[in-house]
Amino acid sequence: MNDLKDKTDEQLIAAFQQDDENAFVLLVERYRDRLINFVYRFLNDMTDAEDLVQETFVKVYRKKHSYREIAKFSTWIYTIAGNLARSELRKRKRRKTYTMSSLGYEDTEFTPVDTGKDTEGIVFNSYAGEEIMKAIDQLPEPFKTITILRDIQELSYEDISTILDIPMGTVKSRVNRARLKLQETLSYLRE
Repeated sequence: MNDLKDKTDEQLIAAFQQDDENAFVLLVERYRDRLINFVYRFLNDMTDAEDLVQETFVKVYRKKHSYREIAKFSTWIYTIAGNLARSELRKRKRRKTYTMSSLGYEDTEFTPVDTGKDTEGIVFNSYAGEEIMKAIDQLPEPFKTITILRDIQELSYEDISTILDIPMGTVKSRVNRARLKLQETLSYLRE
């Protein structure tokens, strides 16, 4: 398995297509956390995000032979995860259900504050991060997806174009428009 760690994603999926289960395990290790973060940005529910990422890997496992090296593996797996997340959002809208946090008092974690640090700066950065995520969540769907893929997942314009099946110019335009919308929405943070 150590010799597999140096392989590219495309080499790993090729090995997995030849029934090397260890290659699949390495792909899961490489992508699990990134995909959970990606899907969570859509659903705002960690349990659902983890479930959808597990479903993503089940699809990859079952459909391993449908991958062709005409696209990067990362593009293929992000497309699968993104499609599942969007399907889940559509189901939620049809059901019109709302979930409440099930955390109780005893479920919260206590983290002691290091008084040697700039606590005001830490608090502001935490607050700003929360406000940025709220603003991203409020963006219209095409802009939200583009922002998550580009600015949070740090995917290339080319990969985003392939994942969303839209022209490169549209990707760049939506990224710029999304960033402008976020600047307008978050202008109060600069004051």
